[in-house]
Amino acid sequence: MNVNPLRVVTAIAVWVLLMTAASGYYIWSWLNTPQPVKLPDSVYVIERGSSLHSVAQELNSHGLVRWPRVWVGYARVLNLSNIKAGEYRLAQKESPVSLLARFQKGEQLQHQITLVEGRTLKEFLNTLHRHSKIQRTLENKTYDEILAELGLTIKHPEGYFFPDTYRFIRGDSDQGILLRAYLRMNEVLHQEWINKAEGLPYKSAYEALIMASIVEKETGAAFERKQIAGVFVRRLQKGMRLQTDPTVIYGMGDSYKGNIRKRDLKTPTPYNTYTNHGLPPTPIAMPGREAIHAALHPASGNTLYFVAKGDGTHQFSSTLKEHEAAVTKFQKKRRSDYRSAPLKQEPVTEQSDSTIGESKE
Repeated sequence: MNVNPLRVVTAIAVWVLLMTAASGYYIWSWLNTPQPVKLPDSVYVIERGSSLHSVAQELNSHGLVRWPRVWVGYARVLNLSNIKAGEYRLAQKESPVSLLARFQKGEQLQHQITLVEGRTLKEFLNTLHRHSKIQRTLENKTYDEILAELGLTIKHPEGYFFPDTYRFIRGDSDQGILLRAYLRMNEVLHQEWINKAEGLPYKSAYEALIMASIVEKETGAAFERKQIAGVFVRRLQKGMRLQTDPTVIYGMGDSYKGNIRKRDLKTPTPYNTYTNHGLPPTPIAMPGREAIHAALHPASGNTLYFVAKGDGTHQFSSTLKEHEAAVTKFQKKRRSDYRSAPLKQEPVTEQSDSTIGESKE
């Protein structure tokens, strides 16, 4: 039997082409077929410095990329090998192609953290450092060292960081978030300062910031902010001492244990507004926009005193006699946990948003 060599070669060529086509179709189908994602919270992290090959091997171990070399080859042929490090929230099912596209775009998982009005810088830092996704670069540093790290030339950092909810991605630093808060505070303070009421006893926007921090600490009910600001503004205008407990507490520092005694009110510190006239030298906390607005738009009237009722609101008085009667009525005996305004609750800091692209405020 004679075999035509040409027919044999042709048959082999056809067979090879068919097999190649079949293999190509099978590979293409695999590349585009979603697989169930079986990862905790569907989160996958590409560490900095990871190679495409190492990522492929790890994805293979999670059952997401059956053929790591094919996935790497596909990425390199199409010039898609420049994946971005970061933390990714994956869909319930992902194909090798969708994974590659996600890592190319850098659609990283966003987290958020809330810095609360009325907190101090020390408390802001504690909040930031409790979040497991934030890089702690300012831990155990002095205020002077923190200002140097942030590149700020201000003398004292208290009050300069705007309380708000900030979004960030895994690996962002406390330094970066604080710098955003600083820039935001400057923006808000400038906007409020240029629209301030007339006849205020402030020489600068910084003095208004100091007043706003006191208003923030004294306010339990939001609708009282302007009334409280009005009392303090009138006291300044009349040359009266502010006599506000939160400034004394701030001046006591770590020695404050939750209770103010009479001797504390008489102990001189730069922040004791019972012994000193005028504003304290710096803010005593981080005020929100509403407190800044109230300090620059205080309520008119003739009240010069207020005392906490114990329900978050205050009794306002115009004369010392009225004030003393209110003190007798509402505060014959202060509890050890007394505050003129209730503490705001600390929010949950470990919060994450769905993937929405680049980090934004």
